[in-house]
Amino acid sequence: MTTGIGGRAVRGTLWLGLVNLVSKGSQVVVTLVLAATLTEGGLGSVALAVAVVNIGQVIQAMGVYDVIGRTERDPDRVAGTVLTLSVATGLGLAVVLVLVAAPVAALVGAPDAAPLVRLAAVSLPFTAVGGVQMAVMHRRLDFRRRLVPDAGSAVLGAVVTVVLAATGAGPVALVAGLLCTAVAQPVLGTLVGVPPRPSWDAGAAREALGWIAVVGPAALVAILLVNVDYLAIGHVLGPAAVGVYSLAYRIAWVPYIMVAIVVAAVAFPVCARLVREGNRGALPAATARFTRATLAVTGGLYLVTALLADRVVLLGERWAPAAPVLVLLCAYGLAISLLQTWYQVLKAAGYARCYLLLEVTHLVTLGGALVLVTRSGMVAVAAAQATVAWSLVVLAWWVLARRALAFPAAELAGMAAAVLGAAVPCVAVAVLADRLFGPRETVAGVLAEALALALAYAGGCLLTQRAAVRELRALALSGGVR
Repeated sequence: MTTGIGGRAVRGTLWLGLVNLVSKGSQVVVTLVLAATLTEGGLGSVALAVAVVNIGQVIQAMGVYDVIGRTERDPDRVAGTVLTLSVATGLGLAVVLVLVAAPVAALVGAPDAAPLVRLAAVSLPFTAVGGVQMAVMHRRLDFRRRLVPDAGSAVLGAVVTVVLAATGAGPVALVAGLLCTAVAQPVLGTLVGVPPRPSWDAGAAREALGWIAVVGPAALVAILLVNVDYLAIGHVLGPAAVGVYSLAYRIAWVPYIMVAIVVAAVAFPVCARLVREGNRGALPAATARFTRATLAVTGGLYLVTALLADRVVLLGERWAPAAPVLVLLCAYGLAISLLQTWYQVLKAAGYARCYLLLEVTHLVTLGGALVLVTRSGMVAVAAAQATVAWSLVVLAWWVLARRALAFPAAELAGMAAAVLGAAVPCVAVAVLADRLFGPRETVAGVLAEALALALAYAGGCLLTQRAAVRELRALALSGGVR
């Protein structure tokens, strides 16, 4: 990675990290409020409705936003064409979901969720516009500007959800907040200087549709991977089980969306630029830097989360069964964090078909596992998720190595050893705290404990990864965003 691009990558990661800290932090607050105000069945109905609409969001996009970041055509004309395609698809999907909400909700085991599906479906055309605006900002590596539309809309939606939940609105609170977020994002995107400009260019449309033909199915497979466990649990075990499982999943999802998604979002445009500039030889080094950041940071966050998993009962004793599920989903989260980063490298390097094959392999393997284990309960489902995801990590590394995109395996082993070394003081602090003070029984106490564990892990990283810290610091100080 060249110094200039490296500096921009680090700064972009920091800006996007701030965006996610605000936007996803607001989602954490929403999760806690919903856990305190909804029953297991209520939270399960919401989770299933949102899962259905999330699949619709991916169908309307089908991975086409990546074209804006990697095209060699006029990016504005490509963005306008993609906007036209995506909004038209979103409008069609919204109409279909409104019409078929009842049978779809019954199919996933939550017939009461039909009104929620209808309301959430209205958000689809708005998320289509917001998706194109975000892609334009990514193309420009302008992550600072993204703060207002992304974080601002998320905070607004969170406020709406919390207020409605506090006033007894029930499951509709989250869906109403989701709709407010979807509407606000393109409005705020326009205010910061990225207005939606629909247009049509036949060449750009062919390029976009050609990309969709390969990456689109992979994007659909990816969203099915995220939601297939909800759908399986809902169909076999019912909405109450989905509610408990979804609470654990939402908590385990936080490090992934706050760190791995951020790193991957920066990795794609950076690697795509290296390819456009004819500097493919720098891709293994870029992969190493992004992998190191993902593994070190998400590893620490997942370790802290797993150590505090049993504290979920502070939200109510009814959530106690979520604790063992959360521990297993932390292992799953670390695996998909690595996969997310590596997949962006593959796509940017032009190996979208490899990405598709990996995602299909993941879905087929997981689907087979869920058929076998779902009736055994939520813990078995979480164990299957973790096992299958780590199997894909091994396979994805092999694919990277075969295409000269991987760094030396010894370096990867060194990264893993450094994370394990940093985990030692963190685990020691957790054991000592439990023996001296016992389990914390207040939210403030758990937050203090989490901070102590995070600091212990950070201290361990300074000892085990000093070279990486110096490298990242040098990149941050060099080659500013121009």
